[in-house]
Amino acid sequence: MHAKSMVTLEFDKIVQRLSRLAVTPGGKFRCERLQPVTHLAEVNRRQNETTDMNTLVEAFGMPHLYGVHDIRHAIRRSLTGATLSTQSLLQIASFLRCVERLTHFIKTPESIPDIHENQVYIRLRRLVLQRDLEQSISRAILSENEIADTASRQLADIRASIKRAQNGIRQRLEDLLNSRSGALQEQLITMRNGRYVLPVKASHKSSVPGIVHDASATGQTVFIEPTAVVEANNRIRELEIAEGKEIERILAELSSAVAAEKDELYGNYDEVGWLDFINAKGHLSRQMKAVKPIFNDAGIIHLYEARHPLIDPAAVVPIELYIGETFKTLVITGPNTGGKTVSLKTCGLLSLMGMAGLHIPAEIGSRLSVFKNVMADIGDEQSIEQSLSTFSSHMKNIVSITDAASPGILVLTDELGSGTDPSEGAALAIAVLDFLRSRGVTTIATTHYRELKVYALEESEVENACCEFDVETLEPTYRLLIGVPGVSNAFVISQKL
Repeated sequence: MHAKSMVTLEFDKIVQRLSRLAVTPGGKFRCERLQPVTHLAEVNRRQNETTDMNTLVEAFGMPHLYGVHDIRHAIRRSLTGATLSTQSLLQIASFLRCVERLTHFIKTPESIPDIHENQVYIRLRRLVLQRDLEQSISRAILSENEIADTASRQLADIRASIKRAQNGIRQRLEDLLNSRSGALQEQLITMRNGRYVLPVKASHKSSVPGIVHDASATGQTVFIEPTAVVEANNRIRELEIAEGKEIERILAELSSAVAAEKDELYGNYDEVGWLDFINAKGHLSRQMKAVKPIFNDAGIIHLYEARHPLIDPAAVVPIELYIGETFKTLVITGPNTGGKTVSLKTCGLLSLMGMAGLHIPAEIGSRLSVFKNVMADIGDEQSIEQSLSTFSSHMKNIVSITDAASPGILVLTDELGSGTDPSEGAALAIAVLDFLRSRGVTTIATTHYRELKVYALEESEVENACCEFDVETLEPTYRLLIGVPGVSNAFVISQKL
């Protein structure tokens, strides 16, 4: 598909809007890389995906896809034998809870007609429950900073021993607080360097035999580990080292469990990303009040009440546009600011959206064709870097279009032949349209030139259209009338502005 034309038609803005509706890393990745496809069967399959998701959402509500992180890096690390962090393991457990929720999304499948042909249902059934892995992680890890006592029997025993040792130390230090109160700066037990100490007046430090671990900023207080608790503090430190080793063993064991179930994790991650992507397509469809178009590969377009999706729904004027059955070239004329370009862009953008598997904002029964390419020359794209005139920029696009011209291509040109002498521009525009027609191209062109209106009246497979102008209010209505040539009303509009 012609990349420059896709930007011209603002397909990238639709992709951005779609991506904002995805909630998982895998879903966003797919949304951001959405492209039109050019095979009828694949287009229909993608359209059906969107429809199938909307069917299920209407019956069961939105699927719960929250709590999903990109777990692939963690899986890869586990395969190298690395021990995963508590954060990574918790993210894997959260992801597996999402998988389990999705397996319960369709509560009553028998209530959906032809449910076994529903593509979303088929993909949901591919999800693999990994409840044992999820529960092993969730039981062991309470938060990123806390491992449960029940993570292992050995850890529980170590922590019970630490608690007993701490209680023993505190009791001994409480006795010292009472017997050496005159030597203490404060009646409290505190910690320094991971060891229990007492705050002793510097002038009385000889009254409390032990190891000095620290001093206050003023130097009036020293923090002493009394000799009576040194051995007990050592024992606590030994137990804390054992606790750390046991926690490391538990995390390593959980990491090995992740590695052992890598295939299921990768498969589930891929399916969840796909479901999120399809859910975003369905969500966008509902937001835009869109419908599934009927596709063909014969170059036939018939849009009913089509609305440009990037225009405010309260302001957009729906249009009917058709081409491809009795004529393959449509020449749109009418007033400046009258909606010709919007009509052109609506047709092009909806064609791209449809071929990408997105529903389109139009009425039921609207038809679109699969095209090998959609090429657009719309607006003045000159830049300072290119140093091209409006006409040169315009003609550069036309040359690339004519070079690619062949059956199965949709060409959209805005103000064909403009930017030069009107008589030469009109002749050039007619020559371009003749050439495209001879190559079997489906073409929609806007123009101010009277000669092109006459051309459309005289030539076979060419039709006129205009954007309606209300002569009473002297305002454009933005409605497209096919079979009727228009006038530009340039002087009248200039007078009104």
